[in-house]
Amino acid sequence: MKRKITAVALSAMLLALSYSASAQQPTKIPRIGFLVAVSPSAAAARIEAFRRGLRELGYVEAKNIVLESRYAEEKLDRLPALAAELVRLKVDIIVTAGGQATRAAKQVTPTIPIVMTNDPDPIGSGFVASLARPAGNITGLSTLAPELSGKRLELLREIVPKLSRVAVLGSSTQPAAAQTLREVELAAGALKLELQYTDVRGPKDIETAFRAASKGRAEAVLVLAGPSLGAHRTQISDAAVKSRLPAIYPQTEYTEAGGLVYYGANTPDLDRQRRYVCGQNFERRQAR
Repeated sequence: MKRKITAVALSAMLLALSYSASAQQPTKIPRIGFLVAVSPSAAAARIEAFRRGLRELGYVEAKNIVLESRYAEEKLDRLPALAAELVRLKVDIIVTAGGQATRAAKQVTPTIPIVMTNDPDPIGSGFVASLARPAGNITGLSTLAPELSGKRLELLREIVPKLSRVAVLGSSTQPAAAQTLREVELAAGALKLELQYTDVRGPKDIETAFRAASKGRAEAVLVLAGPSLGAHRTQISDAAVKSRLPAIYPQTEYTEAGGLVYYGANTPDLDRQRRYVCGQNFERRQAR
């Protein structure tokens, strides 16, 4: 699994480094379009990690770089219009946070470089041809959410040795939702666990999901990746504690919000690592 994650990161960086760089003084300030499915507060840590990564390369906002941020505030139907707005602004690069944002950007431009992060399954979602050779105008990093979700269930079984029934919280709006659920079902079959799935599309579904988990006598909770879940990580973590249900999460932000344990990619670090791809894309476009 580590080799897979390394392959994705190396593919993104090698693709960017293959571009011809220019040592000339920039003729214009590079503009980054940042497209996010959630709210500014929900994505604050990720955006700061990205800014920090850019500063490490010498790119400082309002000095030699412009960051145009657009937030859908969990209203996913707004993403295509926000992506189109970034294209009209003639940004040099569009940086996306999550599969929905990447899909929206892909639909509005075949030429502006798109740098993705937190995309759970870029191949299955049709964003790239392969991890080694992405092709097209999309590159970046992946969380490999479907593959890791099965492992999370295994770890949950170790935490609760007599575990037999697990409540699964997911979101059907996530591009890789179907593949992720299949991986979880395969792991559940091997572990002889019974699953109780609840589709969580917004905050109003969270309390309902935990009531259903308690009523269905679930003994633990598995939370799948997705912006509509991550944006309300504090509410989810609090509901798990209130329900006295051990839960495992896909991102470290959940444990920082009071969750029990997480297993997955370090998403703030992924955002910081996007600096390499963005920096090389700037140099390439300025050299034209």
